[in-house]
Amino acid sequence: MKVFFEGVSFMYDVIIVGGGPSGASAGRRAGKLGLNTLLLDKEEFPRYKPCGGGLSDHAISYLDFELPEEFIEWEVTGARVFFKGQLIEAHKDHRLSVIVSRYMFDNLLLEKAKETGIEVHTGEKALCCREMPEYVEVDTNRGTYRAKFAIVAEGAQGFIKTCVRPVDTKEEYGICMVTEVPADEKEIEERLGKTIELHFGVAGGGYGWVFPHKTYYSVGIGGVVKDLTHPKEIMLEFLKDNGFSGNYKLHGHKIPWGGLKRRVAGSRVLLSGDAAGFVDSFSGEGLAYAISSGQFAAEVIAGICMRGGKIKDLNKYESLCQAEFGTHLKYSFLFSKMMHNFPDRTFKIFTSSEKMIDKYLEVVDFNIDYKDYLLWALLNFKLR
Repeated sequence: MKVFFEGVSFMYDVIIVGGGPSGASAGRRAGKLGLNTLLLDKEEFPRYKPCGGGLSDHAISYLDFELPEEFIEWEVTGARVFFKGQLIEAHKDHRLSVIVSRYMFDNLLLEKAKETGIEVHTGEKALCCREMPEYVEVDTNRGTYRAKFAIVAEGAQGFIKTCVRPVDTKEEYGICMVTEVPADEKEIEERLGKTIELHFGVAGGGYGWVFPHKTYYSVGIGGVVKDLTHPKEIMLEFLKDNGFSGNYKLHGHKIPWGGLKRRVAGSRVLLSGDAAGFVDSFSGEGLAYAISSGQFAAEVIAGICMRGGKIKDLNKYESLCQAEFGTHLKYSFLFSKMMHNFPDRTFKIFTSSEKMIDKYLEVVDFNIDYKDYLLWALLNFKLR
């Protein structure tokens, strides 16, 4: 362990705060590019992560290794969408996503980062990050570290990101509640097949979900904080309405609204993944943007440290993220705002036909983005 005490220091190229998908992806890319890297996470891995576990094929495409078959618990080709007693089901003729256990998947990503030889400290909590003219300092519960740069990939809940920008207000993030309902594989197969269930109109402007896993259903609700004033009560009602009776442990977590203009780069610190607000505002999906933004952050820093770049080149990070998924997230936010501001009318249109859901699956598949979908939906609505 290389720690800074009383004027004696070791200088890393980069310190990564957070070992989830974004931090681990940044760590793996940094290690492969030859950066002297320290990754910190407050948890010991594997660790529980409240999440439905949907991993799109688009997100998988960013991995630079084959996802082992044993990590795939279910394959998804379509969706069953419910709204006020109405059911619409749509399928594609190919896989859209897989369902994974985040407990296993996140640990896999961290192990893949370790393979590159980076230094990883789990069970060590970062307390703050300070930008200095020539380096950054990160205080933890064990000591203080220095590096030329830092990547903050702590997720939506942390406060280390405040060295770059303020924490999100209640208008800038949503909240989810999730639980696991034990069931055998045959029962899950009979209920869901290769679909996921999405229930609109049950959580303010958000939705509820039922996702299949090998030995349980992942059941949850999510929506904007101001519309979810009693999330526990709504969650319990949602469980009851969908035939799940029992005492289940509920887990809550924050999800930032993507598409908002947030500061994601300081003078020596980059924010990635949920810490940067890179999340689909409508679906809540963030893994694709977590993985890719972590990789971009490492690449930009490597360009400065390893290839003679200038400190101002740190600005390339925001440009890379914007080019890769900025428009998609911007219009996911606009789509989400429409749903939240006019829920009855917009959800009625969204769930009005199989064609509307089928076209939305192309957004999930990343064949089109939200801008394309909104233009198509507007034209389709006018023609009706």
